Amino acid sequence: MVTSADVGPRVLVVEDEEPLARLVATYLERGRFDVRTTGDGADAIAVAREWDPDVVVLDLGLPGADGVRVCRALRTFSDCYVVMLTARAEEVDKLVGLAVGADDYLTKPFSPRELVARVKTMMRRPRERARRAAEPPLTFGSLTLDAAGREALVDGRPVRLTRTEFDVLMALASRPELALSRREIIDAVWGSDWVGDEHLVDVHVAHVRRKLGDDPAAPDFVRTVRGVGYRMGAGR
Repeated sequence: MVTSADVGPRVLVVEDEEPLARLVATYLERGRFDVRTTGDGADAIAVAREWDPDVVVLDLGLPGADGVRVCRALRTFSDCYVVMLTARAEEVDKLVGLAVGADDYLTKPFSPRELVARVKTMMRRPRERARRAAEPPLTFGSLTLDAAGREALVDGRPVRLTRTEFDVLMALASRPELALSRREIIDAVWGSDWVGDEHLVDVHVAHVRRKLGDDPAAPDFVRTVRGVGYRMGAGR
């Protein structure tokens, strides 16, 4: 039996199919996560404000306030990881979810074990980041990246990035002399065992560019390397 002393990071499961919500919660609890569930979008926002989860597993097709609206609301006050669940495999569903700030997605039907593995990978990221705590800030033109403080500044002004957006940017900034493929960025940010559409990297890069004010046609920070992937633009 899992007691309160045994559980770890908090995961909010937002899924209106009760059997699936219970199944996901059971697997997460076995993985030593502290889990709450709800099938209502408005309630999910209220619970997230009060409980401050580390990860939200969010169904895209919720009745009422759907997953897109919930994710948009979450991003106004939380930098928790968001894993979007979708019942349809069309690319548009995945990109809509990611465009509002989701970090990852799974298409139904999915393996609860795979979901738990992805959540665990997300929660390992802080330990990886701790290795860079003593590193000095990185500078690329008017962009400064502070790995220890997890802060991005353009012309001295802070830019609000999600955890995953910052991690994608740091993956590129840590090796500015190299052009990284989508797969290499995924390995650095989501983990080498991640399986899915690698174009989710493009979505996160687009978010980063927009927030940094980086023109994709003439980028100062993140450059597209045709046929390869991405690399940092201006030198340090």
